[in-house]
Amino acid sequence: MKFVCFGYLDVERWAEKSPSEQNAMIDQCVAYDETLKKNGHWAGGEALQGATTIGTSIGNDGGKTYVTDGPYAETKELLGGLLILQARDLEQAIQLISNHPGVKMGRWEVRPTQDLAPMIEASEKRRAAAR
Repeated sequence: MKFVCFGYLDVERWAEKSPSEQNAMIDQCVAYDETLKKNGHWAGGEALQGATTIGTSIGNDGGKTYVTDGPYAETKELLGGLLILQARDLEQAIQLISNHPGVKMGRWEVRPTQDLAPMIEASEKRRAAAR
């Protein structure tokens, strides 16, 4: 089963670290990620650019698509990235993330993924029947 794990960085706590402490934390995180890969629990992951990078929000209002700058990172907590884990169940996914050095720098949210294959198959059938 796959789980998406969102890692949030406590920006203030991170800023208090010296560059050598930050590098040591990064090295610990990368080493743990390598362990996850070696043990077959790593299914993917990406870091997000930092607080100085403005994201873009896209939405729809009354049939019109809009694009705005934001959200702005004016909070104590910043979504720093995500890991996709392969685990037998939620309990194991929580254990795997609990051991990640990144928990020392902020909270993690662990959410199970949903297999979209049945939904996609049903959609394909509906669209084929409508032709």
